[in-house]
Amino acid sequence: MSTLAPVRVFARDWVYFKRIWRAVLIGSVLQPMMYLLGVGLGVGALVDAGADSAELLGGVSYAAFYATAVIATTAMFVCGQEALWPTMDGFTWSNAYRSMIATPIEPRDVAFGLMLHYGLRALVSTTGVVVVLLMFDETRTLGLLAAIPVGVLTGWSFAMPFAAWTATRQTDSSFPGIIRFGIIPMFLFGGAFYPIEQLPGWLQPVAWFTPLWHGVELCRGVVLGGLGAAMAVVHVTALCVFVAGGLVACTITFERRLRV
Repeated sequence: MSTLAPVRVFARDWVYFKRIWRAVLIGSVLQPMMYLLGVGLGVGALVDAGADSAELLGGVSYAAFYATAVIATTAMFVCGQEALWPTMDGFTWSNAYRSMIATPIEPRDVAFGLMLHYGLRALVSTTGVVVVLLMFDETRTLGLLAAIPVGVLTGWSFAMPFAAWTATRQTDSSFPGIIRFGIIPMFLFGGAFYPIEQLPGWLQPVAWFTPLWHGVELCRGVVLGGLGAAMAVVHVTALCVFVAGGLVACTITFERRLRV
C-alpha cells in the first residue's frame, strides 16, 4: 500500500505486457524495416534522382528524411490505438477500472497509471525503430538517443486526448473514424513523407497544429541535425501542451465515467 496508486494501476498492465514485450519489440523492428525498404529506399531512389531533391530535403537522402519520421509515426500509431480499444476494455468489457476504484485508488490515479503504460508502449516501440536506424550510416548518430524520449512524448500527445475521449464512449463505434479521419490523414500530411512546404499554402497551417508534425520535426532534427534551439523549444512546448491538455481532460472524463 506504500506504492504510489498510479504505479499500482500500471502494475496491472505490466503483468500482461511483460509476457508480450518481445513480440512487440520484434514487430517494432520488422514493420519500420519494411517501411524503410519499400518507401525509404524504393521510392527514395526515385526521389533522390531529382535534380532539386537535396535542396528540398535539407541536404539528406530521402531514406534518411523518411526514416527519422518513422520514430514519431510509430509512436502515434501504437499509443493512439492503445488508448482506444484496450482502454475501452477497462471501462466496459472487463470493468477493470471500476474494480480499481473500489479500492483506495481514485479515477485520476487510473489516468496517471494508464499514462505510464502508454509511455512504456511508446518506449519499446520507438526503441525498436531506433535499432533499425542504427543499421544505416546516415541515421547512425547520437541523436537517436534523444529521439527515444521525443517518441514517448509524441505517443503521449495522442494517447492522452484519445483516452479522454474513450472515457466518454459507451461503444467503440467512433474508433474506426478516429483512425480513418484522424490518424491516417496526419500520417499522410504531417510531414513524414515530404516537407509540409510542398502542401498548398492553406493546408500548411493545419499541419502546424498537429502533434505529429512537431514530433516528426523533433525526431528529424535531433538525428540529422539542423534544428535550431528556438524551434526545438517550440516543438517540445507544443507536444507538452497536447499531453497536459489530454491528461487534464482524462482526469475529468475518468472521474465522470467511474463515479457514475
